[in-house]
Amino acid sequence: MPVVRSLPTPEAEALLELTRELVEGEVLPRVAAMEAKAEFPRELIRTLGKAGLLGLPYPEEHGGGGQPYEVYLQVLEELGRAWAGLAVGVSVHTLSCFPVAHWGTAEQRERFLPDMLGGELLGAYCLSEAHSGSDAAALKAKAVRQGEDYVVNGAKAWVTSGGHADFYNLMVRTGAEGPAGISCLLADKDTPGLLPQPPEKKMGMRSSHTATVVLEDARVPADRLIAGEGEGFKIAMSALDGGRLGIAAAAVGLAQAALELAVDYAKERRQFGAAIADFQGVSFLLADMATQVEAARALYLAAARLKDAGRPYGPQASMAKLFATDTAMRVTTDAVQVLGGAGYVEDFAAERYFREAKIMQIFEGTNQVQRLVIGRSLTRG
Repeated sequence: MPVVRSLPTPEAEALLELTRELVEGEVLPRVAAMEAKAEFPRELIRTLGKAGLLGLPYPEEHGGGGQPYEVYLQVLEELGRAWAGLAVGVSVHTLSCFPVAHWGTAEQRERFLPDMLGGELLGAYCLSEAHSGSDAAALKAKAVRQGEDYVVNGAKAWVTSGGHADFYNLMVRTGAEGPAGISCLLADKDTPGLLPQPPEKKMGMRSSHTATVVLEDARVPADRLIAGEGEGFKIAMSALDGGRLGIAAAAVGLAQAALELAVDYAKERRQFGAAIADFQGVSFLLADMATQVEAARALYLAAARLKDAGRPYGPQASMAKLFATDTAMRVTTDAVQVLGGAGYVEDFAAERYFREAKIMQIFEGTNQVQRLVIGRSLTRG
């Protein structure tokens, strides 16, 4: 079923059409086999980079696509409709470019952004630790200034693309306890002492590798400090607002794919002499699924337009992430139900969609944290 898109320019229309062509020709033929083997799609990400899809919301002067977030997110949704793990990888890379793009000095932007946005490099974002997930301000990884370097020790957990990324944003403690003691360092993958561990064995999104990154006397040049000491928590929190919109868009893509599969199956599957789509129980279920997907799409687009207009959008980003990922969980669950026994076996993608949806309610801030953010925005200030 065609998705009605809201695109502001002919250039954006062409960009989305290019994305669909890549999805049909490069992504869909690979997803099932690579997910089954938990194979990281590094070459496919490189292909997306060569097509200009790894730096869409950043300025053209630094090698980006110069696109508004409204457009970038719809591209991300199209990727998520084909392969949720791939869309998440692109979203996290975009998030990983944010610290330099928005907080770096002019020299740092000139030095680092062209390679980050040019398509060959892949980024990772290292905020969480084993004991500090939702409580990010409690992180323990420590960086001590020694001459022209920072020496970093600790471990960062749940790092998307860990072991495959070319650069890592390290949120580390350079000062006292609490958010004011956190700084952001940009580390190359070849940094001595930066040691990605084997990927976690996950329920879903198996091709999107998630790993702990151990830091053992890792030496990061001091000129790779972003903003200043003590600015890391502000950087992390401001980056997450945009990142949450990326996850919302990927979740809508996943839900759209599950809806399309359920509709197609319901039209073909016959019971009691009729297609099951003709039964009111199934028809109403499909109608609710479609309505939820449309509502989630409208919510992330509304938040993106606020961001593009330079207006505050943090609570709306949390609303979009919360609603879109809860929607993905509901819609993929209902898709399995529509397919019945066929939805529980690997012959159909419904069971994979179901497994992939769950993590979206957890990463980039759990949906309980999103509710805290939204609630506080209503009652404070």
